[in-house]
Formats: sequence, C-alpha cells, structure tokens
Amino acid sequence: MSSLTTDQGIVHYEVYGRGRPVILLHGWLGSWGLWQETMAFLGRNNFRTYALDFWGFGESGKKRETYAVQDFVGLVDQFMDRLGISRAPLVGHSMGGTVSLSVAVQFPGRVSKVTVVGSPIVGSSLAWALKMAGRRPIAFMLFNVMGLFRSGMKIVSPAICRDPRFPEMMDRDLSRTTLESFLLSIASLRRTDLRPMLAQVRIPALGMFGEKDNIVHPMQWKPMLEGIPRARIEHFPKAGHFIMMDEPETFKNRLLSFLDEEDPA
Repeated sequence: MSSLTTDQGIVHYEVYGRGRPVILLHGWLGSWGLWQETMAFLGRNNFRTYALDFWGFGESGKKRETYAVQDFVGLVDQFMDRLGISRAPLVGHSMGGTVSLSVAVQFPGRVSKVTVVGSPIVGSSLAWALKMAGRRPIAFMLFNVMGLFRSGMKIVSPAICRDPRFPEMMDRDLSRTTLESFLLSIASLRRTDLRPMLAQVRIPALGMFGEKDNIVHPMQWKPMLEGIPRARIEHFPKAGHFIMMDEPETFKNRLLSFLDEEDPA
C-alpha cells in the first residue's frame, strides 16, 4: 500500500511489476481493486503498473469540496509528476476512461497511448439511474438508506457483471464513498461531452465496449471512432460494463497487444 500527499489530499495507489509504466484508472464508485488481475498480467509482461484511487474513492482522501472529472484530470498529472513518470499509456474504465481521454487532450505530452473501457464520451449516454444519482435530493435519499441501497445493489449486481466476485467488490467500494464524492463526480460526468475535443487526441487510442453494457450506452464507440484520428474499437459481444471481469482473458490479451504495438508515428 502506497500513498502520496498533494495539496488537495492524500492519494492512495498500488504498484506491481517491472518495466514500462502504465497507469490504470477506475470508474465511478470504484477503486484500484478493479485492476488487480490486469496488474498481475501486465506485470508478468514487462510492465510496471500503477493503479490509483481518485479522491473521494477507495483509500484516497475524502475532504475535498469538489470531485469533478476535471479534478481527476489534474490528479493524474500531479500523480505522474510526483512519481517521475514523464509519459505513459493510460487505461481507464468508465469514468476513468473519460478522465484518460481528457488528460490526453489537456496534457498531450503525458500520454503515449490511451485505452478506454466502457467509457462515456457524452454524459447523456449514462443509464437513467446514474443520471438521477447526480441530483442532490436523490443522492441524499440514497445515503440516508445506505444499508438498504447496498443490499439492493447486491441483488441487481448479476445484471451488471456476471463475475461472482463482483457483488462483494462493489459493496466494499461503495462503503468507502461519501455523499459528496458520490454526488459530485457523477453529476460532473453527466455534464461531460468530449466530442468537440476528440480531434486533439493524436496518439493511438483503443476503445473497448461490451455489447451488453447497461451502465453506459454500448454505442459510445461511435463518437470515439469518428472523432479520434487514430482510434480503433474492440467489441465484446458477451460482456457488459465490466469487460475485464466478464471476458477477462480476451480483455487482457487485446490490451497487451495494443500496449505492445510500436507507434509508427
């Protein structure tokens, strides 16, 4: 377990492997734990993997006033600076992919490649329940009945991810979330629209999208492919939102293949 201190709070992260650096970013209500198997796999294949918890999630600090996508973009830049990582691929799941693309736009020298997994390019692509959770009365109500909410999420979790470990993982991560990080992060994501900026992403970009995703609309690959000059898309017919858990071997091998490719530019 490692951490670093920033002016905005403590950032928890984990490191595994030796070799080329790659940074893994989790989604809304998630944590670094989502990436444990991916880190082990890439670590065996000559990568040094870094997975961090965004402020407000996992073991990172929770005393901020804002938890917007833009805050997390700045966090990634600070994280790389503090650890002496000048440039690296970013891999982001859901909100983490939206952050990854935003880092590639705002700090192009930082990012050598970018992979997004089930990520919203446009916030309106979020499922209606997530968009409702970005409204303060709804979020406040959910946190007032947190025990009931967590029980309900366990019941519906098989419809989100078929890995039997997912309910406990989700419940653990949800238990570490505060009202403000829960509310403000999803509200910010709902307002996001990356389409006007995608043409600025000049590096190789891989989009992975599960065709059974019921959290982010599975057609979000289209604006990515249309907007990023060097984008390519991988489809996962049997996967939902958590591709790395629904189709783990295919996911890991396609990710490794992309990261290993030499950039002709």
